[in-house]
Amino acid sequence: MGGKSQLLSQLSRWVPEAMERYFEPFMGGGAMFFAQRPGRAVLADVNDELVDCYSAVRDHLDDVIEALKQHRYEKDYYYEVRAWDRRSLPLIERAARTIFLNKTGFNGLYRVNSKGLFNVPFGRYSNPKICDEANLPACSTVLQGTEIRHTDFEGLLKEPTDGDFVYLDPPYIPLNATANFTAYTAGGFGPDDQRRLAASLVTAHRRGARFLLSNADTPVTRELYSELLDEPGVDLDIVRARRAINSKAGRRGPVNEVVIFNR
Repeated sequence: MGGKSQLLSQLSRWVPEAMERYFEPFMGGGAMFFAQRPGRAVLADVNDELVDCYSAVRDHLDDVIEALKQHRYEKDYYYEVRAWDRRSLPLIERAARTIFLNKTGFNGLYRVNSKGLFNVPFGRYSNPKICDEANLPACSTVLQGTEIRHTDFEGLLKEPTDGDFVYLDPPYIPLNATANFTAYTAGGFGPDDQRRLAASLVTAHRRGARFLLSNADTPVTRELYSELLDEPGVDLDIVRARRAINSKAGRRGPVNEVVIFNR
């Protein structure tokens, strides 16, 4: 949900050609990071399962690949693995479970319930590539030397300064009352979090850090980020994105997204 691979060609125009350090406080699928391949990077997320997965791929690639090879694409098996208590698993098995569920769950969606338990249903594919032995080593190589943290965005955004670049892809503001999707973590990501994010970016901007923020194109977005948009040198533009996850195929067409950036 919300992966940025499809938008990289549009977003790249706002990424500086040179940077001291690259920061990404909502690393998610990491599409922007892997496209840029920065020399110095700090990736962060509040989702500890995701942080563990990236860390394991960076530091224990061969073991993760071997663990992935033990998984199989079967419906009953999927629900068995989904029910495992990941916190009781060693790091390698936790990472392999995360990748397996991502590759075989519905539309690659990551969603948890109020108890923080992964609850995405089984996905129907012809032949999902559970263990991608070509791509995983490439990912591991790019991650070498990258710092990966389990932390909230607010602390991370105290660090970027002049010469640094921050890409932000937070959970999106809902397009309407029925489209609320903030279940990436058990606590969600509501309006107060969006305001905190905007305030943190104001401070980073005043320190000279460059940034690029993606979000939904709604009047609420402009209201929540109004203080940031009032800053000299901060602007807003629109990109077109395809929404891939909806119970009705006819509602998966292109929609507008906003990008907020500074120069």
